[in-house]
Amino acid sequence: MTDTLTRADTRADTLLRDFGLADDPLGLGGDPASHRVVVAMSGGVDSTVTATALHRAGYDVVGITLQLYDHGEMIRKKGACCAGQDIYDARLAAEEMGFPHYVLDYENRFREAVMEDFADTYLGGATPIPCVRCNQRVKFADLLHQSQQLGAAAMATGHYIKRVDGPNGAELHRAADPGKDQSYFLFATTQDQLDFLRFPLGHLTKDQTRQLAEAFGLAVADKPDSQDICFVPDGNYAAIVEKLRPGAAEPGDIVHVDGSVLGRHDGVIRYTVGQRRGLGVATGEPLYVVRLDAPGRRVIVGPREALGVKRIRLHDVNWIGDTPLDQLEGEPVLVKVRSTRPPVPAALSVNDGQVGLVLDAEEEGVAPGQAAVFYAPEDGGSRVLGGGWITGTV
Repeated sequence: MTDTLTRADTRADTLLRDFGLADDPLGLGGDPASHRVVVAMSGGVDSTVTATALHRAGYDVVGITLQLYDHGEMIRKKGACCAGQDIYDARLAAEEMGFPHYVLDYENRFREAVMEDFADTYLGGATPIPCVRCNQRVKFADLLHQSQQLGAAAMATGHYIKRVDGPNGAELHRAADPGKDQSYFLFATTQDQLDFLRFPLGHLTKDQTRQLAEAFGLAVADKPDSQDICFVPDGNYAAIVEKLRPGAAEPGDIVHVDGSVLGRHDGVIRYTVGQRRGLGVATGEPLYVVRLDAPGRRVIVGPREALGVKRIRLHDVNWIGDTPLDQLEGEPVLVKVRSTRPPVPAALSVNDGQVGLVLDAEEEGVAPGQAAVFYAPEDGGSRVLGGGWITGTV
């Protein structure tokens, strides 16, 4: 048994060195033991490996898991972040590795800052991204503040994104693994937050993370990644909206872009821009949702060519580039308008505090409520410059 444990320990140390996670991987300087680091632990493999690797590197690690909703309601949902089983997995890993772990009750805060916004955004005819709101309003705001109150020198997460020390301060860069890159969901990270945050897995692939988990002997080494929004069982968004806002979803007309009424719908919350399936109307031609008119309770549909847009209006823009945003009228950037889309060329439009984008070529299915995330054109769009929420298109 001793020989087996020694071999496993040696393999873990070798991988930590090979993957650049030995010595002082967070770049805090001095003896790692003199630095307290809070790790946000969701109970999944990524955050658990992050906490374990930093603990083995010698940091004074404190694991924190947020209880975001009722255990009894979510404990049976596989792959749901911060549900009952995930809290148990995070606590178990901390106990086995020997660092403290705490569970903080953020149910009310999460409901107010994320779930209520989710419902209201859908009812307003837009398509929300609750994962961005959770990072923006809970994890990188409330939890970050809590970490500072605990005397931490940094807060680390298992996100796949890179923090790079640039000539003008910390920069945010896309992850080394393009298939796992989470930069789209972290565009709202501010410069002050970035100065305090660390992302140790940003230069790794998912396979490398699982290799570390196996070498550490973690019970979550083979745990599957979460696929859905954590509080939306089975991907049924409309059911959650109706639960949060009973009776708010009202029926209305499905209208062609030419003005003809094609049918009826049971609520705009069941549709999103770019949707083709499940429209409930047939005209002999493929139809897509082109626009949602929530006040008029209308779902506007049309042919695919009606989806193309070149100008996008934004609000609540977060900018973390070196040059002030108000000096960048016409500045070229790369932009992602959906998490699954590659960055495309565009130019910033900045006028009297209003920020927008002019795309080089038309993009389809640009939906209000989604995000437009900016990347620097240099180096293939590695650096994240911020982003904003899509208000509408022209």
